[in-house]
Amino acid sequence: MYFMNTPHIKRFSSLFSLIILSFLSIAQTSEQFSSEFNSFSATADTANMRIRLANWEAKFPEDAELFTGYFNYYFRLAKKEIVVLGTNQPKGESIVIKDSTSKTAGFMGSEIYYDSVLVRKGLEKIDQGIALYPNRLDMRFGKIYVLGLLQNYELFTLEIINTVAFSSTNKNEWTWTNNEKKQDGKDFFLQSLQDYQTQLYNTGNDELIYNMREIAEEVLKYYPNHVESLTNVGLTYLIFEDYTKGLEVMLKAEKIAPKDYIVLSNIAYTYAQLGDKPNAINYYEKTLKYGDAQAKGYAEEQLLLLRAKD
Repeated sequence: MYFMNTPHIKRFSSLFSLIILSFLSIAQTSEQFSSEFNSFSATADTANMRIRLANWEAKFPEDAELFTGYFNYYFRLAKKEIVVLGTNQPKGESIVIKDSTSKTAGFMGSEIYYDSVLVRKGLEKIDQGIALYPNRLDMRFGKIYVLGLLQNYELFTLEIINTVAFSSTNKNEWTWTNNEKKQDGKDFFLQSLQDYQTQLYNTGNDELIYNMREIAEEVLKYYPNHVESLTNVGLTYLIFEDYTKGLEVMLKAEKIAPKDYIVLSNIAYTYAQLGDKPNAINYYEKTLKYGDAQAKGYAEEQLLLLRAKD
């Protein structure tokens, strides 16, 4: 019986080994597709990027990195540069064109634009990825980044708001590239939102102040003690000189973070605008106590001005 069973044992052992090797081969191949694609991406070899994506999709159609690969590929293709010649100086580097009298006749430079069809294809791919992997924060942030670059601030704001709402569902259990868990997910997420708020503010477009408020108020639905968002809401009122409403929000922030010198400085400024000099002095003195060097310097200047009015 021993000799009769030996061939069966050997065949089973060989079959088991083949199965193990097969699984290892699949894992390696998936990683290999990603690695090769990234290599071609680094050299901007879009032809080989497209070939790798097609082969990758044929074998692993729901691989998370495949969707980010397509997104990057389409967005790279969408970026176009054209030469611009005109009397107005273009943004960035340009060449000044002189006439026969050495006077400036015009400028020649380059202008970047994005092919809307290719951008749409990229966004469709990343949306597919987000649907399959809703916890992949890099996918969501990648989409937000592109919408900001395209200055599509309506969708930029909407995507941020949708992500904020989802953060309450997944409890900030975010993942990143290769589905790796993002450590300190909540803190990382909320800090990143501040960067987007700064991006909106830096446009200098007053209409986008309302977008900032909308985002901050959405954050406060789920994180009512988020001081930065309370400050953002308050600032949106201060910018439009609604000092009474702005003060109301800032005082809420102070209750949560009584030593936050940014909050204290904003309250001091607001009291000064309302003509309440005693409270303005009081809060600038608090800023002196808790602020960094820059905040202390500003508070000292304001205190000198306020006391000079006595």
